[in-house]
Amino acid sequence: MGAIPTQRETGSGAPGASPAADAAVRGSAPPLPRTAHPQAYSTLVGTPHAPAAARDLVRTTLGEWVAAALPGADFVTCPLVDSAVVVVSELVTNAIVHAGTDVEVICRLEADDRALVIEVADHHPSRAPRDTEPSYDTPEHGRGLRLVSALAEAWGVTYRRGAKTVWARLSAETAAGPGEEGDDGDGTGVSAFDAAGALPGGLRVAESLAPEPRPAERERDWLDRGALSFLAEASDLLAGQLDENLVAALAGQLIVPRLADWCAVWLEDEATARGGRAGDGTEGPGPVRVWHASENRIEELRKALEQGPPRPTDTGHAPVPYPWPGHALGPHEELGAALAYRLVAGGRPLGTLVIGRSGLPSFPDEITGLVEDLSRRVALAVGAARQYARQATISQVLQRGLLPAGVAEIPGVRSALVYEPCVQGGPSGDFYDLFPGGKGRWCFAVGDVQGKGPEAAVVIGLARPWLRLLAREGYHVADVLDRLNKLLLDDATEAADAAARALVRPPGPGDGPQTRFLSLLYGELVPFDGGVRCTLASAGHPLPLLLGPDGTVRTVARPQTLLGVVEDETYISETFELRPGDTLLCVTDGVTERRSGPDQFDDNDGLTTAFAGCAGLDAEGVAERIRRLVHEFGAKPPDDDLALLVLQAE
Repeated sequence: MGAIPTQRETGSGAPGASPAADAAVRGSAPPLPRTAHPQAYSTLVGTPHAPAAARDLVRTTLGEWVAAALPGADFVTCPLVDSAVVVVSELVTNAIVHAGTDVEVICRLEADDRALVIEVADHHPSRAPRDTEPSYDTPEHGRGLRLVSALAEAWGVTYRRGAKTVWARLSAETAAGPGEEGDDGDGTGVSAFDAAGALPGGLRVAESLAPEPRPAERERDWLDRGALSFLAEASDLLAGQLDENLVAALAGQLIVPRLADWCAVWLEDEATARGGRAGDGTEGPGPVRVWHASENRIEELRKALEQGPPRPTDTGHAPVPYPWPGHALGPHEELGAALAYRLVAGGRPLGTLVIGRSGLPSFPDEITGLVEDLSRRVALAVGAARQYARQATISQVLQRGLLPAGVAEIPGVRSALVYEPCVQGGPSGDFYDLFPGGKGRWCFAVGDVQGKGPEAAVVIGLARPWLRLLAREGYHVADVLDRLNKLLLDDATEAADAAARALVRPPGPGDGPQTRFLSLLYGELVPFDGGVRCTLASAGHPLPLLLGPDGTVRTVARPQTLLGVVEDETYISETFELRPGDTLLCVTDGVTERRSGPDQFDDNDGLTTAFAGCAGLDAEGVAERIRRLVHEFGAKPPDDDLALLVLQAE
């Protein structure tokens, strides 16, 4: 097969070919010989971060193969990727955590057999295992290799001179699991977790991570070996969610059915935790989220649990007994054990996690401790998701406050606006305004503050109201820029800027007030019979362009110094007339400096050329065409804020 190899290399060179004489010491099949099939490899340093790096290698490489439509990548599905991620994590954890060595990871497609082969080579196979207690039992080196066996069509260990390779072979059919694609194995179809919008295949990963129930005499031994790997993978899955409801859903799928028969999660806001009312007005925690190994019992169990939600306690993460809801589980599950764990992060109660298992008077201590560790991770993930939601809400409110609620309609002028912040929902450095200035004048502004976030928001929060105030006080264009320049250099502005930076991080040595720079294009429009008189000035901003009906383009301002740089700077303005069909284009540097490799959009008068091609379009058509050309200029999305204002005389 003549596919081009794809390699992600962080260490030494590519592995050599496997000798045909290599013997498989363990497993039902020998490792497949290496061919020209697509493969990726990486040498990982023996640190606790190595399993995460190996997981990233598999996810990224398989995604690249699928995106490139390489031969043999057609059978790579989400279940196969999920299984591969779990398998490589277990194999690397075996080598790194147990044996204490560096490893070489190889991921290879075998298109002819529709299989994915993963190899983890240990270059120090004779090194004694670390952190192990003496044992007279039959040794079972490795963590979670039973999981590898369950997921893989075959796996084994191959010994070479100076190296030991643990390998696993995953076929497309094996990775898909029981049932048809989209079936979760019991014929019930796509799970509620998938339907909630979580990562594709996340349910299969969660189910693979959760250990299956074992006889009591072996449960402790398995948990001693597998708990670290299980919790590490669970932490990765939980930390990747920024929605608390998805965190709760993932927690339920990790626990049910292998750690418990059923699980319930109550999430509380701060008012509920202090003994107030839930978000729906009822007392106690909010609505319960329930999972059960048998889906036809979920609804009855939810109704029973909502009647008696757990009361907040000060027990922290330690579990406490919870009343067994036998009446909701049917006659065959009248007896069982249930435990409640408080979800606490940063000293704040966030909710309660309850697990239950039928037929037992109590949970084994090993399961209790494992779920206690898991509940801490769930609480941290919920806390992080809430913090993200709070920050996003603050950013959205701040962003709305920094921009006008609407733009004014000007007699005889059509306007169109494009505003695309690079970070959605957060304060950007670009701003715009179009407002009546009084006495038959309309004013417009397009600006760009150095930086983004709270520091930029301080400058925009000062500049835009002052522009409106000075305009309505009757100041002309140049005078407005003079006074705004002095304002930005004022000590009060610097103090406000320092306060904004303190919100982002505590002040350190050498930190102090810093002057913020502002590029601004500001002008005013005065309609008259037969056109519109425009007066404007550009302070360190991309110069505005004027397009005539015949397709000619020219600049209509001269470059001047940024605002907030030179205290005694005096600004001047330009005046010209917009005749019917004339179009004025004002942009920020997110348009002119849009990059594609080393090239920028405005290189060789690129913006002028693009604008000239807009002759005959209305204001909305011009704005949309420039926006589209800017996006199409580079393969990746723009990495800076975009703002452009089009004014066209009718």
